[in-house]
Amino acid sequence: MTKKERALEAVRRLKEIYPMSDCTLEYDQPYRLLIAVRLAAQCTDARVNQITPILFERFPTLESLADADPKDVEAIVRPCGLGKTKARDIVSLCGMLIDQYDSQVPDSLEELLKLPGVGRKTANLIVGDVFGKPAIVTDTHCIRLSYRIGLTERKEPVKVEMALRKIIPPEESNNFCHRLVNFGRDVCNARSPKCEGCPLADICKKTDVEKKPAKKPAAKKAAAPAV
Repeated sequence: MTKKERALEAVRRLKEIYPMSDCTLEYDQPYRLLIAVRLAAQCTDARVNQITPILFERFPTLESLADADPKDVEAIVRPCGLGKTKARDIVSLCGMLIDQYDSQVPDSLEELLKLPGVGRKTANLIVGDVFGKPAIVTDTHCIRLSYRIGLTERKEPVKVEMALRKIIPPEESNNFCHRLVNFGRDVCNARSPKCEGCPLADICKKTDVEKKPAKKPAAKKAAAPAV
């Protein structure tokens, strides 16, 4: 089975298992999703969803966040980890949205990557979820499952993204990544994947490798007799 065939079958099966595939971060405005994704770095979406309502109650507008003292933002977002860095980035990117983008979140990877604290993963998620464009969000689940299933031999986020862009239909790419998150949490988790009974087991490279019998060690040659 080629990578392309494997990818198309994974897309089909995950779509059946998870017909609804939405971002698990809660938001009501594009800039708020941008902030939520920044907070989600090295933090769970569930924790972020607890913190963002507090943050946006205290700073209800883009302008109020742009004018905020980073220390005040840090005091709220600290439970998400890396509080000082994330608070600084949030205040800076809000100011940049106002000053350079007319208070609008840009719709291209190139422009999004200019914002403080925004990498390719964040930019792809915004492009896909907010603007409905093809996107590959290489979060930890996407990287882990793509490698295990056999869609890529690499684990570097950018290289995984580029590999998947070649084999995942563009119109399926964003939803496929969301489904990988769901599947990674439910079945193929990091420490103890539930390979037995897995709906992707017969197309999974990891499972296929584990099925193959170990090679028998080569017979040792008889030692030459002493003389």
